[in-house]
Amino acid sequence: VSQPNVMQFVFAEHEGSYLVGVIAALKAKADGIKNPRFGFIGGIPGATITKFEVGYIQGILSVLPDAQIVDYYANDWGKPELAKAQAKNWYDSGVYAIYSAAGGTGNGTIAQAKEYRSQGRNVWAIGVDSDQYEEGLYSDGESAVLTSMLKMVESSTKVALQAVQDGTFASKVVNLDMKADGVGYSSRNKALGADIVGEVEKVKRD
Repeated sequence: VSQPNVMQFVFAEHEGSYLVGVIAALKAKADGIKNPRFGFIGGIPGATITKFEVGYIQGILSVLPDAQIVDYYANDWGKPELAKAQAKNWYDSGVYAIYSAAGGTGNGTIAQAKEYRSQGRNVWAIGVDSDQYEEGLYSDGESAVLTSMLKMVESSTKVALQAVQDGTFASKVVNLDMKADGVGYSSRNKALGADIVGEVEKVKRD
């Protein structure tokens, strides 16, 4: 039931996830990986997490139409050990990058990517919702988190405050998509390079 003093916000997670899929595929291409495979780890299955997964898959396929993608659902938001074990299996079998939309469970993916990158293995984790670059930092000051899908929660605060100021505040659902600066990606990891960032910005404009 909507309340007169509540403005609700939903985010176009699939659009931000599309961008990180594009990034993972472009990076694999730049690294000359033959037949790269990609992974997705979800928390508990549901319509929202499907948006993350399908956006990511479409982003990868837009760059590498024949790419192979594997997925796994932990059925839990707070079990990083499950994601870590799955990430290890996948990285060992040749998966190049793993995107997790799994709450605290996804931290296991980052932990495994850190472990392997610090051993010189070329594998990546992709963060979700906020910039997880710092969580991916390992021994030599590099991050195992290639990029993160960003949910710009601050945009919702801005829209709500602006509406109050303008006297247009209403009880409604506002969809914050990429155009409204609701979702995006992190370009903080220098491993992306200017070429990939340039390509992704082009995709973003499209």
